[in-house]
Amino acid sequence: MNDKHSALQALAQWEDDLCGLSDAIWDHPETGYHEFFAADAYCRILTEHGFTVTQNLAGIPTAFCGRYGSGGPVIGLLGEFDALPGLSQEAETAQKKAVIPDGAGHGCGHNLLGAGSLGAALAVKAYLEKGHPGTVIFYGCPAEEGGAGKGFMARDGVFDSLDAAFSWHPGDFNSVQMESTLANYQICYHFQGVSSHAGISPELGRSALDAAELMNVGVQFLREHVRSDVRIHYAITDAGGTLPGIVQPRAQVLYLMRASDLPMVRQVFERVNKVAQGAAMMTETSVRIEFIKACSNLLLNRTLAEVLQANMEETGPIPFSKEDRLLAEKIRATIEEKDSYYSEYSSLIVDPLLRSQALAGTDDPLHGNVMPLADTESVSPASTDVGDVSWICPVAQLTAATMPAGTPMHSWQEVAVGKSAMAHKGMLCAARAMAGAVIDTLADPLILANAKEEMRLRTHGEPYISPIPPEAAPQVN
Repeated sequence: MNDKHSALQALAQWEDDLCGLSDAIWDHPETGYHEFFAADAYCRILTEHGFTVTQNLAGIPTAFCGRYGSGGPVIGLLGEFDALPGLSQEAETAQKKAVIPDGAGHGCGHNLLGAGSLGAALAVKAYLEKGHPGTVIFYGCPAEEGGAGKGFMARDGVFDSLDAAFSWHPGDFNSVQMESTLANYQICYHFQGVSSHAGISPELGRSALDAAELMNVGVQFLREHVRSDVRIHYAITDAGGTLPGIVQPRAQVLYLMRASDLPMVRQVFERVNKVAQGAAMMTETSVRIEFIKACSNLLLNRTLAEVLQANMEETGPIPFSKEDRLLAEKIRATIEEKDSYYSEYSSLIVDPLLRSQALAGTDDPLHGNVMPLADTESVSPASTDVGDVSWICPVAQLTAATMPAGTPMHSWQEVAVGKSAMAHKGMLCAARAMAGAVIDTLADPLILANAKEEMRLRTHGEPYISPIPPEAAPQVN
């Protein structure tokens, strides 16, 4: 038996622990930058397995890494563990029922994501222990959901030592990603006005709420004059008060802007700023523009994707049981067709054409087979902070089936299956495929050389420049 197969077989001894870790994090859902239970659990396990652990990366209390090995190549495995607010849900039940009303829940499967990446790191460690050169680093990356944890880590140089990185995401298909994602900026516009009695002395007031509403109207007109791939979303996060008889002295509105690349989203940001400034001028208020976070668009590396594809095919289909399918049928029966991702876009990273072909003529509630690698690159309307890592080093990512086919992301249905046997099986298959891809990349210098040359051509040799300005800080509160 060669050292790669031996290392992959070693994963079997940690399967129960990885499933237990994933379930424990599901039981303790924590939103972005507050994942202290998860971070403590990962750091403890990494230390127990002989990894050198570094905490407080980029000044973020829940960002950390565990390093094993020496010298190059240096390969990273990206782990996430943050939950989403308002998605608390009982496990393995086919009805919407919160464990804690308005509590958080793992509606994007990050309890599985981190544990699967950790499993891959443990298997790679078993390979390195045989005397092979190289280093594996498991990264604990907080706040992927709206916090751009990796973006701040990338800005501060956390990933600079990497030669390549691999990641995965829970989904409803087994596929290697050949779908890029959108770059985005998230900005808060704080309007300040003057309060007055709206009935007695309205002329003395300057309404910050008027300014926020005028800004939103202005952006509505702007939407007609941006590229078709641009998305501009907003939420009024402070309306200035609840009494209509008072001119509102403050208001704030949070904007999320997306485009296919950073130059375009930066252009949109500058135009939205002008709209905000115009609204402030019209209402004789002032506006303060606060940069919250940003994500780069994802650069796909086909060289590494092909290595990952080969290892997914070697790992083979996920062995779903009759019981897995029965639960999947019950969950799927709660999903209306209009909400399902049987539509143009996948649940996360599956090429739309391949997805439609896979679905044709089948009613199987679980898709455990490995889909072929897409011939061409497409663009997803989603965003991820993995994009920033992909501008620093070559990156490949897969999705593994951990939920019924057609399950919407960020839904109570996804939370409900997050501790199920089907979810565990998908997570462990992802761990094996990533571990195999990392080992192949460590063992064959030509893989890295080709991956780096591909990246050089894609970026035209330009170095990574973080879209997050140095004065911006993670929203840890």
